[in-house]
Amino acid sequence: MSRFWKISLLVVAVVVVLAIGARMLRGGHEGRGGQGGPNAAQGGDASQDNGPVPVTAVPATTQDVPVYANALGTVTALNTVTVSPQVGGQLLSINFKEGQEVKKGELLAQIDPRTLQASYDEAAAAKRQNQALLATARSNFARSSAPEYQQYVSKTDLDTQRNQVSQYEAAVAANDASMRAAQVQLQYTRITAPIDGIAGIRGVDVGNIVSTSTAIVTLTQIHPIYVSFNLPERQLTAVREGQAQAPLPVAALDRGDAHVISGAGKLDVIDNRISADSGTFGARAIFDNADNALWPGQFVNVRLQLRTIPGGIVVPAQAVQRGPDGDYVYVVQADSTVQMQTVKQGVEVDDSHVQIASGLKAGQKVVTEGQFRLKPGSKVQALAPGETPAPPTEAELKAAAGKNRGGGGGRRGGGPR
Repeated sequence: MSRFWKISLLVVAVVVVLAIGARMLRGGHEGRGGQGGPNAAQGGDASQDNGPVPVTAVPATTQDVPVYANALGTVTALNTVTVSPQVGGQLLSINFKEGQEVKKGELLAQIDPRTLQASYDEAAAAKRQNQALLATARSNFARSSAPEYQQYVSKTDLDTQRNQVSQYEAAVAANDASMRAAQVQLQYTRITAPIDGIAGIRGVDVGNIVSTSTAIVTLTQIHPIYVSFNLPERQLTAVREGQAQAPLPVAALDRGDAHVISGAGKLDVIDNRISADSGTFGARAIFDNADNALWPGQFVNVRLQLRTIPGGIVVPAQAVQRGPDGDYVYVVQADSTVQMQTVKQGVEVDDSHVQIASGLKAGQKVVTEGQFRLKPGSKVQALAPGETPAPPTEAELKAAAGKNRGGGGGRRGGGPR
């Protein structure tokens, strides 16, 4: 077959396919156009015959709504002390258990006191020696100063005896100071707790030679305890105004905001500057922590109550819808129709409710489920949460069946036309 005939056959095939496609497309448009009128009318009738749309509706309530500032916080101990010996020597005993709570003044460890005890005894002996010399010097000076002996003692010897008394008095005073110093050093062999706190893991074992740079244990005071956190700069005014009235209440929640760890905190300090890098300011809350729920180094979510909105309008969060013109709710009217009403959200009340700042009044019923089937003016059957619509009555079923039969006849009658 020549190339000309091949091209001719290809052109004929394309024309045939295009003709068949055009015929099918035209037939589809005609079919839909012929059914459009009746079906459209039927659809309109159906929307009216379906009856009211069942929806869940609840009334807007009023309650005092607290306004919170939230932040991530770190638990810090009220005081942290690393206990080190103030004198060197062999560690004889450790008198605490790791992790236990100790009281201020309680014995933690004991260092061998024998060397320092000997220093104290030496100072005491020197004092007794100088006290004896002082007694002799005072006796000699008193005798030489007596009127009956003055003519036999030169003035130089009398001055010497007087100065000797002063010398031995000074020596006794120096011995007293040496004894006090030795006694202090001796007391340092008993290592006691400087604060109330929780003992950590010990840093040395019994039998080791320790010095003033050896860390025995670290104590952390957790009653009360601090939680430090940062807040955005825009909240500084509200925090300062609230704190000026009374210490603001603070609650510490776990990292998942699932439950409150401790809710009895108070705002303690507002930092005196704003960070130029982050645009935040520091703050610190204090908790009694009587149950040891907070632990140093723990991360918590901080909820600081700034103020309270009295009589706030509160609705379930799912009632508020987002539209092109802002937030809105469907309000159920007295005639069981719904009206789309623009609202302005305030603050979150909890995980499932929000406060409405404007656009809604207390007692108005808002739709919380079934909004996707509604439009302004739709007839609804308002149900309480968890309530289901009543089943249709026998009369309603018969009426619906009659309408369906009438609609079917119309469709059959419309077929030939």
